[in-house]
Amino acid sequence: MRAIWKGAVSFGLVSIGVKVYSATEEKDIRFHQVHREDGGRIRYKRTCSVCGEEVTYDDIAKGYDIGGGEMVILTDEDFADLPLSTSHAIDVLEFVPVEQVDPILYNKAYFLEPEGSATKPYVLLRDALSDSERVAIVKVALRQREQLATLRVREGVLLLNTMLWPDEIRRPDFGFLDEDLKVRPPELAMASSLIDSMAGEFEPDAFTDDYRAALQEVIDAKVEGREVVQPEEEEAAPAAAVDLMAALKASVERARAARGEAPSGGGAEPTPISSARSAKKAAKKAPAGKTAAKKAEPAKKAAAKKAPAKKTAAKKAEPAKKTAAKKAPAKKKSA
Repeated sequence: MRAIWKGAVSFGLVSIGVKVYSATEEKDIRFHQVHREDGGRIRYKRTCSVCGEEVTYDDIAKGYDIGGGEMVILTDEDFADLPLSTSHAIDVLEFVPVEQVDPILYNKAYFLEPEGSATKPYVLLRDALSDSERVAIVKVALRQREQLATLRVREGVLLLNTMLWPDEIRRPDFGFLDEDLKVRPPELAMASSLIDSMAGEFEPDAFTDDYRAALQEVIDAKVEGREVVQPEEEEAAPAAAVDLMAALKASVERARAARGEAPSGGGAEPTPISSARSAKKAAKKAPAGKTAAKKAEPAKKAAAKKAPAKKTAAKKAEPAKKTAAKKAPAKKKSA
């Protein structure tokens, strides 16, 4: 990494020399504008809208539009008189709990490295920040602009997060905020259940930029002269349900299925998804059931025909029983 700024952290009467490095980098795939016919780069000339002449960088100044077609021109000398252009200090103003800093204020992140003999006071400030569980609110001048920032510890290194000023945060002004909308307790309970079913531990490495990967594959295929393999299409999302509760219940079931959990039972009301699946299964099993019923009918008829034979056998057995009963006394006399 290459340092983009050098200065010192002013911590009370302690000064800690540091180098500043960009902590993040964009991974976007960048393109040049080229001529479609021959691939030549498209160049833009800096021309003056008044005289039409091409202007070099040395002849370019900064202009502030005050309206009405009037422009105030500021030169390098005007900026040189400002105190921030030569200020290389990170002034610690106060230490606050980290939860009091709204994440919307964060802008860019920079690593701080101790310079020269500043390692010991650097480590001292780092460890003190870690023990206090607070972040330092600082002011710093970067690229000729004074910025509010925080200092905190990340992986044993001081991290500088520049912040937007409060007047740079837009206020939401939407019509629904003035409407009297009420959420029913069952809906809120079901929404909470959905959140619980989708709860997990945040692991940034588990997420990838699928679009960038697919675009890189297209570029690699072009370079190697091979056919581009289209990525598999993702499963289409189910149509939105009109009933909010039905949509919430279906979402809970889908989240549980994605996590490999068994669907909720115990007399729970069927969701639109489960009802549809049950209907499909029933429709598939219906023909087999009818076939079995048809097969069973001949057997029932055959059993019905055999029933009179059993009655006839029973009638034939009755005279034999009576004859046996009459012979029984004769056996006793002979004995």
